[in-house]
Amino acid sequence: MSFATREKVNEKGKWVFIVNPVAGNGHGLSQVDKIREMISRFSLEADIVFTERRGHASELSASHAEKGYKYIIAVGGDGTFSEVATPLVSNRDVITGQIPGGTANGVNELAGFPEKYTEKEWKIFFNADAVSMDVGVCNDRSFFFTGIGIGFDVQVAENFNRAREINPGKKQNYLWIVLKTILFYKEKKMVIISDGKTSEAGCFMNTVSNGARTYAKTFLLTPGAIANDGLLDICSIKKLSVPERIKILINVPKGKHLKDRNVHYFRTPELYAEFPESVPYHADGEISYAQSFKLGVMPDGLNLIYNPHGNHHFNIRQEN
Repeated sequence: MSFATREKVNEKGKWVFIVNPVAGNGHGLSQVDKIREMISRFSLEADIVFTERRGHASELSASHAEKGYKYIIAVGGDGTFSEVATPLVSNRDVITGQIPGGTANGVNELAGFPEKYTEKEWKIFFNADAVSMDVGVCNDRSFFFTGIGIGFDVQVAENFNRAREINPGKKQNYLWIVLKTILFYKEKKMVIISDGKTSEAGCFMNTVSNGARTYAKTFLLTPGAIANDGLLDICSIKKLSVPERIKILINVPKGKHLKDRNVHYFRTPELYAEFPESVPYHADGEISYAQSFKLGVMPDGLNLIYNPHGNHHFNIRQEN
């Protein structure tokens, strides 16, 4: 087991806050006044910039890193964080963080912060304790920071998005969409290769965690995940009958699904999975498609602000 070293970072570096104004139905934008207050309180040299389109956060992050900014902070959800963090991978001179402003804020959770900050958490964030976290790698070309999902959960998200496209402006019943997906979802056959062993089974759901434990704020799929152990946590659920699906989903919020005979939970530094056709998957909540998945870990690939007093997902060793 590897340990990260907690360090106190230099508050005198320049900060930039990259705000996604549409994240979380405007929740990211609502954090700006408090950020300005904290900048003034800590007498920081800081800028606040706003994204204008998909991919803009990555452009802003890369340009501010080139200008020598030390703290490059995402204000939004996990999709915004992914864009901000991707250009910073392997950059030892830059520290990033997430101020929660999206629908899903998994990086904020693994960093040990609550969904809503009190004055205590705001102060802790701007004290800027940092830790090195692992970075997940997908197919040698893209990074993920919380996790990847393949199967049922992605199909629910696809069905929800499709319903919104068909009836724009109409409020969708998320629970009804989940129930319909439980009834009609068809598993795909999957081949997994890990630690030199090959297995083949129908895939109800596969969760690959880089450190996140809870998904959709409810499902405790990978309760043992650590964000700096050099390993991916895998929760693989085989093909299920409808009653078995319901039982699993009832047990997941408390982590009781791990005792089910249809669940295989393990840790590995790398994993290869292949399907007979292209399937939807999400990486940090963003949906894409692929037929094969080569997944690995880049240890200590990113410097992240975390809460040393919170329920963070890191192994920490204090410097003497």
